[in-house]
Amino acid sequence: MPQAGARPLRTVRDETVARLSAAGVPDAEVDAELLIGHVLGLSRGGVQARLVLGAEIDAADAAELAPLVARRAAREPLQHLTGRAAFRSLELAVGPGVFVPRPETEQVVQLAIDALRAAAEPEPIAIDLGAGSGAIALAMATEVPHARVWAVENSPDAFAWTRRNVDEVGVANLELVLGDLATALDSLVGRAAVVISNPPYVPSGELPPDPEVRLHDPDAALYGGVDGLDVVRVISGRAAELLHPGGMLVLEHAETQSVAIAGLLERDGWRAIAHHRDLTGRDRATTAVR
Repeated sequence: MPQAGARPLRTVRDETVARLSAAGVPDAEVDAELLIGHVLGLSRGGVQARLVLGAEIDAADAAELAPLVARRAAREPLQHLTGRAAFRSLELAVGPGVFVPRPETEQVVQLAIDALRAAAEPEPIAIDLGAGSGAIALAMATEVPHARVWAVENSPDAFAWTRRNVDEVGVANLELVLGDLATALDSLVGRAAVVISNPPYVPSGELPPDPEVRLHDPDAALYGGVDGLDVVRVISGRAAELLHPGGMLVLEHAETQSVAIAGLLERDGWRAIAHHRDLTGRDRATTAVR
């Protein structure tokens, strides 16, 4: 028997897609189904299966969904609403105070993972400078279990999320440090095989076009000074100290910054500087060898 106040799930889903589309939300269909899944305790595939079966959504669940849809239509990040962000094989806790990991960073961390797997040491050392949610460090630690990984974060607000995610994932080969990116880990000078960073690289005079980023990601994770490269300069200098000869630096950056970063790294004495494109064909990362 139909429940009182229940509505066809497909109707609710289609209305949600229409509202998010009208608000300019990218991938409105995906977000609509993920929000519904969050309320119903289902994966996106589970929601789609119920749509095929002609299921209904009861009044209580519909009432819980409505304010979430309104917040998403106001361009609050989906990940803040669900409290979770997918990253490679991981599902991470995220929220206000920490940068939400992006799909393009999944490709960037692959460069570090490949370098760790190719390292000759039995326990290669990897360092993530500016760990944020812990996405990069946790990916390295879980996918290269014989590596030893350190995650450094300088924001207490972000570090709370790093700690939470490391505790949830429960890896034994990862250590956390709350400290200055330019001075942390003196005990590892000259010992690391890989240093990786997704630093703040937006020039201070620019505004990110997406409201989800501009309004909700922490400024400290976005803006890198007048040319966007202030933190990159710090990381270049510190990574040169932390890496052993032949060790690799991996930097994520904006597509327009490859030439400037290459020049910066050349002046700092880096070798084998190479740029790497993302799935859209845009320059997304630069690697260099100590």
